[in-house]
Amino acid sequence: MSAPTAAGAPALERLRAGYGKVLEWVVGALMVLLAVEVTLGVVFRAVGSPLVWYDEVASAMLAWLTFYGAALASVKRAHISCPELLELASPAVRRALNLVAQLLVIGFFALLAWVGASILPVLATDSMVSLPDVPMSFVQSVIPISAALIVIAETMHLVSLLRTEPAAQARPGAAAADALH
Repeated sequence: MSAPTAAGAPALERLRAGYGKVLEWVVGALMVLLAVEVTLGVVFRAVGSPLVWYDEVASAMLAWLTFYGAALASVKRAHISCPELLELASPAVRRALNLVAQLLVIGFFALLAWVGASILPVLATDSMVSLPDVPMSFVQSVIPISAALIVIAETMHLVSLLRTEPAAQARPGAAAADALH
């Protein structure tokens, strides 16, 4: 990422780093819990007393890990991108493409968060099959929550792009590798 030149950028980078650390802990905890849950499922099945909730909970936890992992990847700018295409463009076009791409990503995930949140009340009367006390709205809450987390991460990156001098983005590879994903 190119070095921000505007005042307040170090505070934004500290905020982004702290935000990333929180998401790392969430993703790490989900990975450990999923590993423990799968191990318990295998052990209990091996001794002849399979857990009735094992498969359903493992599936939900894998979905949670995937969605929260996507939010972490967003903070770390680790999603798939194609910086070579941006490097072919002029600096002005590159900057415009970076900004448009960020706005499209933010718009998509804002829409996903809104739609995901609007569906949760519909799911409030449903529950997990193997754990009837766990509402499906809780299980599916990962969609609007992770989408909102991605919007936050992408908005921080948009602010960084806006604060970066256009000349800094003009260097080949300076912002391109960090732009689209």
